[in-house]
Amino acid sequence: MNLLEKAVALLRSKNYTLVAVSSTEEITSTQRGVKPLLAILDSKKNLHGFSVADKVIGKGAAFLYVILDVHEIYADVISESALDVLKAHNISITYKTLTAAIKNRNHTGFCPIETAVKNTNDAETALVLIREKLKQISA
Repeated sequence: MNLLEKAVALLRSKNYTLVAVSSTEEITSTQRGVKPLLAILDSKKNLHGFSVADKVIGKGAAFLYVILDVHEIYADVISESALDVLKAHNISITYKTLTAAIKNRNHTGFCPIETAVKNTNDAETALVLIREKLKQISA
């Protein structure tokens, strides 16, 4: 079993939303949205050499994976704009479901994070926009 297969198996075996696996380490999370990726980023961890399995990847999460230097990802659901970002950065991606856009948790509109980064193609700009949107949402 390779690292990506191991990450996918772990994602499916428990109630995880994110699994990152290297040859020496496993990182798991049950948090939703981009929060687990921001936590990894804020811990100054780099995911170079990790394979990742994620439940849902929107454009915001895709930019965070670029910053975290991930090279291989599996997603249960991915948006078209997220797929474009990952492909543009030569990140290998396999997925179960491709969707036009990620919906918000109430299914009443689009994901606020994906909407916040809709008009950027720069990962660092996206990070600033993501943090600003999260502050607005939690205020």
